[in-house]
Amino acid sequence: MSAPVTDKEKRKQISVRGIAQVENVANVKKSFNRHLHYTIIKDRHVSTQRDYYFSLANVVKDHLVSRWIRTQQHYYETDPKRVYYLSLEFYMGRSLTNTMINLGIQGACDEAMYQMGMDIEDIESFEEDAGLGNGGLGRLAACFLDSMATLGIAGYGYGIRYEFGIFNQKIRDGCQCEEPDDWLRFGNPWEKARPEYTVPVHFYGNVVYTAEGGRKWVNTEVVLAMPYDNPIPGYGNNVCNTLRLWSAKSPLSFNLKVFNTGDYIQSVLDRNIAENISRVLYPNDNMFEGKELRLKQEYFLCAATLNDVVRRFKASKFGSREVARTNFDLMPDKVAIQLNDTHPAMAIPELMRILLDDEHLAWDQAWTVTTKCCAYTNHTILPEALERWPVTMLQELLPRHLEIIYHINHLHMEQVKAKYGDDAEKLKQLSCIEEDGEKRVNMAHLAIIGSHTVNGVAFIHSELIKKSLFKPFFEYCPEKFQNKTNGITPRRWLLLCNPMLADLISEKIGDDWPVHLDQLTQLKEWAEDPKFQDEVMKVKQNNKNKLAAYLKEQTDIDINPSSLFDIQVKRIHEYKRQLLNILHIITLYNRIKKNPSAPFTPRTVMIGGKAAPGYYMAKQIIKLFNRVGAVVNADPMVGDKLKVVFLENYRVTLAEKIMPAADLSEQISTAGTEASGTGNMKFMLNGGLTIGTLDGANVEMAEEMGNENIFIFGMTVDDVEAVQAKGYNAYDYYNESPELKQVIDMIKDGFFTPGNNDEFKDVVDLLLNNDRFLTLADYKAYIAAQDDVSATYNNTTKWAEMAIHNIASSGKFSSDRTIAEYAREIWGMEPNYEKLPDPHGLMGSKENSPE
Repeated sequence: MSAPVTDKEKRKQISVRGIAQVENVANVKKSFNRHLHYTIIKDRHVSTQRDYYFSLANVVKDHLVSRWIRTQQHYYETDPKRVYYLSLEFYMGRSLTNTMINLGIQGACDEAMYQMGMDIEDIESFEEDAGLGNGGLGRLAACFLDSMATLGIAGYGYGIRYEFGIFNQKIRDGCQCEEPDDWLRFGNPWEKARPEYTVPVHFYGNVVYTAEGGRKWVNTEVVLAMPYDNPIPGYGNNVCNTLRLWSAKSPLSFNLKVFNTGDYIQSVLDRNIAENISRVLYPNDNMFEGKELRLKQEYFLCAATLNDVVRRFKASKFGSREVARTNFDLMPDKVAIQLNDTHPAMAIPELMRILLDDEHLAWDQAWTVTTKCCAYTNHTILPEALERWPVTMLQELLPRHLEIIYHINHLHMEQVKAKYGDDAEKLKQLSCIEEDGEKRVNMAHLAIIGSHTVNGVAFIHSELIKKSLFKPFFEYCPEKFQNKTNGITPRRWLLLCNPMLADLISEKIGDDWPVHLDQLTQLKEWAEDPKFQDEVMKVKQNNKNKLAAYLKEQTDIDINPSSLFDIQVKRIHEYKRQLLNILHIITLYNRIKKNPSAPFTPRTVMIGGKAAPGYYMAKQIIKLFNRVGAVVNADPMVGDKLKVVFLENYRVTLAEKIMPAADLSEQISTAGTEASGTGNMKFMLNGGLTIGTLDGANVEMAEEMGNENIFIFGMTVDDVEAVQAKGYNAYDYYNESPELKQVIDMIKDGFFTPGNNDEFKDVVDLLLNNDRFLTLADYKAYIAAQDDVSATYNNTTKWAEMAIHNIASSGKFSSDRTIAEYAREIWGMEPNYEKLPDPHGLMGSKENSPE
């Protein structure tokens, strides 16, 4: 057998991106050496791999900046409607490879590094992930930015430049430990600080009447918001949008009282207090934690951003720097504000405050402008995730905003009365002030009242919010409610992470598909073609081999690369039911032990994901998985039939390695709990098959590919409601199934924790006595579906055909489609597939800063 071709050589042979023009390669080399010398200030003798990364990043950035400036100039001249995407999270991952791909310079950079004796993949590995998000919501925001730029939409991401992103997860003795993510330690080559656009943000103080009878917020404490701009390149269209992240700075006059007492040193040290606002991302996913610092972060983002929004609206008119527009009735024609969940819902009272107190509009005019500009995306129906801020906290921190919220609610209640009369129950349901117990502001209700459109993120989720969570609002204003099924960017989630599959697709259907993902349906023509099946499975095997080698290096576990790679990666949460997966692993283990010589489809089961640091049960689930893994992996009778691997520190960059290598994707949340899911789409696009419940986007995935190409199991939303209505009794299922009983008893009796039988008593207690997510009710159906998976995997032809149908049915799940729908149906604008002119060699004399 000939020596195996390395992935790098293979990519050179087959990839369109491997053909680089000679002059481009020479330019990259020259530019690289120039940056090493002038930017990094090192020579080749003392440079490290990290220095090479920074040099290459600067080379790539050089190709970006003229496009960035030109795009912003173009927006300034054409004065389009602008979209402001407000999110407390942007889970960006790495930027180097993505930028090279979107600019079309990957081949030239790859070849230049190769000629200089460097491996571009090694260099890429020195970039820190920008982990400014927890999971789905933050990664969705990142995919949306990529799509807005690719569709030529004048979109601006607005978020917080957290000094510490999502924690790094370390597994010690099977348990999760958290380490701070100091991602800016070596600097961030992509960002540009813009201190000249710093804006003041106010907190505390009190409200007084003005001479004209208006209201004024006075005696406030000021924190400065300093913007850092990050480029967002579109794919192959020379567009480059901006993600602006705010960083908190203390004003120079901070704490004057202390200055007068002479404790100058202490007053300088105390500047940290103000700057703590942008220090760290809250690591909670689907869980509300009502901390004052979090409310400060939310308002900080809204105030700084809306200052920008209003300034840009007033100034930007055909290149004029003066205030060109004072008629705020025009604002909704030029501004769309999308609220990514309720975290930025303070934008509604803040915009009202600006229009009323600073711009002196009448209430009704200000309210019309605000509601026409704002739209709200709901991301969850779990009650514990909904934001409900205590009135006492708002009164102290944002007294003017509380006044405005009260008045919004008062006028809203008057309208409700006009429609329903004095119906106390209706008034209570539709109020954004909750009076039961501690008085609170329900931010979701405020967001609905203050927006022109409310959307869910998958068809079933949008139906559920209308039927349950927001039923009274849907009955009151049905015209506000829409669906926008989530999507993922095919640039990062196929082109970047799975180049061999991307090349295979391009050979068959050309290379337009990265911006028109619906073209993948053409692949159905070859779903039963043995040669194409073989090529697809070869790519999958190659990706599995790479992941197995990486995991051997990381965990020292020997993985059988021909085993079925069964993967569940997502945040650890009871509703996502990693426990159900663990019950299946133990079931398989028991079957092997019971009959070691029976035929068995080898599997490697991998779970990855972070638990919120304060979420005890989620941490117990990680520990249980690792304890089970330790027993299974060390049992000689099991051998390489079954391996159990925890994927430590799951993040965007690890997902890029996992998605291409997965055979089976686990999407097993209780029906009616996962709003959409987007990991499910990434597996599907990369030819992984799904085992899942009829929840979130799984429903639409099954619809697109046909039920014969997905392993659907378990209770539907209606079944779940029926079980809950009847009263769920886990013991019914426990007593009925000997396999299940054995599994639970092993956990309970300390089989996986010798010497400490009680280690998982809380987990057992959860499963048997207070499991909101009905894990045991779906056990039997799940095991049956998993048996079906194993049988199908043994039929390679059938599996390959199903994999191709999955890839070919992924078109709907491009974030380009999602963003096109937001644009047309919520923001009132058209996507645009035209290229901007290539700026190189065409630089105009007047350049605006990317602003």
